[in-house]
Amino acid sequence: MISRQLENTLIKRLGQTPAVALLGSRQVGKTTLARALDPGKPMQYLDLERPSDLARLADPELYLSGFAGHLVVLDEVQCLPNLFPVLAKPDR
Repeated sequence: MISRQLENTLIKRLGQTPAVALLGSRQVGKTTLARALDPGKPMQYLDLERPSDLARLADPELYLSGFAGHLVVLDEVQCLPNLFPVLAKPDR
């Protein structure tokens, strides 16, 4: 993988806030960067374009509660817009 200038900034931001968004044009390396992160804690990756991963979030509060203390990567999160209010709850 090409070393990304934003990798260190991304790791720093993940330590400062409960959610970080990677935004950018198509096929510029957002997924590659997210999957290659070493945040120093366990990571769960979900690609919401995959039906199996999308199905895991049928009850998002229940599913995500099992990953407290983990980095959860939600790739293609725009595929599940009703997830945003759940993620915005203060106890997340």
